[in-house]
Amino acid sequence: MNDLEYIVSHFATVGTVGEIAPLGAGLINDSYKVTTVGNETPDYVLQRINHDIFTDVDMLQSNIEAVTRHIRHKLEMAHATDIDRKVLHFLSVRDGVKTYWRDDNGNYWRMMVFIPRAKTYTTVNPVYSYHAGTAFGNFEAMLADIPDTLGETIPNFHNMEFRLQQLHEAVGRDACGRVAEVRYYIDEIQRRATDMCRAEQLHRDGELPRRVCHCDTKVDNMMFDENGHVLCVIDLDTVMPSFVFSDYGDFLRTAGNTGQEDDPELERVNFNMEIFEAFTRGYLETARQFLLPVEIDNLPYAAALFPYMQCVRFLADYINGDVYYKIQYPGHNLVRTRAQFKLLQSVEQHYDDMHRFIDGLMV
Repeated sequence: MNDLEYIVSHFATVGTVGEIAPLGAGLINDSYKVTTVGNETPDYVLQRINHDIFTDVDMLQSNIEAVTRHIRHKLEMAHATDIDRKVLHFLSVRDGVKTYWRDDNGNYWRMMVFIPRAKTYTTVNPVYSYHAGTAFGNFEAMLADIPDTLGETIPNFHNMEFRLQQLHEAVGRDACGRVAEVRYYIDEIQRRATDMCRAEQLHRDGELPRRVCHCDTKVDNMMFDENGHVLCVIDLDTVMPSFVFSDYGDFLRTAGNTGQEDDPELERVNFNMEIFEAFTRGYLETARQFLLPVEIDNLPYAAALFPYMQCVRFLADYINGDVYYKIQYPGHNLVRTRAQFKLLQSVEQHYDDMHRFIDGLMV
């Protein structure tokens, strides 16, 4: 028995393992497809959890179990069909109730049932952006009344005040003597700081609730059936309490950029209103049932918040000496900073257009 078969043997699978092969090209977790012998038993996905990023594996899996349990209950109550393909199912270990197992080398593993005849796409266009909007809006809607209290799998992940504090500390240290050359960006970031921390202030004022959000909204984090319909949202590691702006703004930061995240040619970087309109239309179709007016009114702010936040993070890393993000050449983080700032400026130029479009959808 090889090491992967030995790991699989600790989970409550059914059937006989026929093959274990690498699956996908995930950047965080190592994944394998576990194919069983015959057509009567399900196949599985085996994953090694990256506990350098997700340091509290017990919390991580507890969050995922609570979310998938609640979604399954909602689907059952709605008499949905094909439920096993519309919500992920994680296996318990054979000698207990936990859905993860720790090997002798300190690695953490989990298994889920493989969803058959399902596809993911990486294409970003108005059609898939609309589907992403409906899928992530529906995901939040189904979890709006979840009774469980979830933990933060990555503390302060989308906390703007925390990210600004990190930048201020980097500026104060000026470890590599780079502050002088980026003073323009520091000043522009500071000029917007109060407004960009709007979400945290609204929350303190009791006006803005935390929701259960996905916090990694990308087109390829959805699975589609054979007919092109969304089955379910996947990659649930970052599901945690946040503001709805996380799911809305983070998608538009990447999908709505006409250039690349690190585009050195700033004239290529602009905010794509066609993607904005498609995603927003889908999102509000499914999410408006639970969203508060303050959340809807601030969706354009969310579209600006995430390029701003990423600009802050890239700039802080550049000032610190490129210690967090991998760089491909000297100055890469500064190029990223400039590109994100250009995207932010483009979003700001479309504020009025975004508000008009959203107001039109809410009529």
